[in-house]
Amino acid sequence: MFNGFEPDEEVLTIGMTSQQLLTYFSEKRFVRELKARSKDSALKEMTELLAREREVHDPQLLLEMLKRRETLGSTGIGKGVAIPHGRTLATGKLKVAFGRSKKGIPFDAIDNEPVHLIFLIVAPYHDPKNEYLPLLGKIVEAVKTDTARDALMQVATFEDLKSVFSEALSS
Repeated sequence: MFNGFEPDEEVLTIGMTSQQLLTYFSEKRFVRELKARSKDSALKEMTELLAREREVHDPQLLLEMLKRRETLGSTGIGKGVAIPHGRTLATGKLKVAFGRSKKGIPFDAIDNEPVHLIFLIVAPYHDPKNEYLPLLGKIVEAVKTDTARDALMQVATFEDLKSVFSEALSS
């Protein structure tokens, strides 16, 4: 159990490999150090990142969806990790953005600790391969150990991020 967030076992056993998981990430959606100092500004910064890559048709719609999702309960799952996520009409493809904050960001996380690692997952409403929940589950699986989270805090490049995920999911 990861601070109250335990994805359904079926989600974790779909068979998504670390290489398949990493196809949803991109060097263009990798932020070594977020400028944001609040939850809202972190969501905005990461949404703008997707918009610059033209992955999002309507960044404002995406940002509003993410903020509404946070009112249902924080996506700060504890141990310094947040995984804001949702389905939206603002994108046609499933994508992940990664951002890190060494200082930490207040995120109303389940353990009331600041968030240092943020994985933003956006999915289209129609996900024919139904990969949204397996992707979310695999990210949770990858960051469940102190070792993986510590390694993610040290990544300097996108290649480092890929190595951490490969290592974390190899067992």
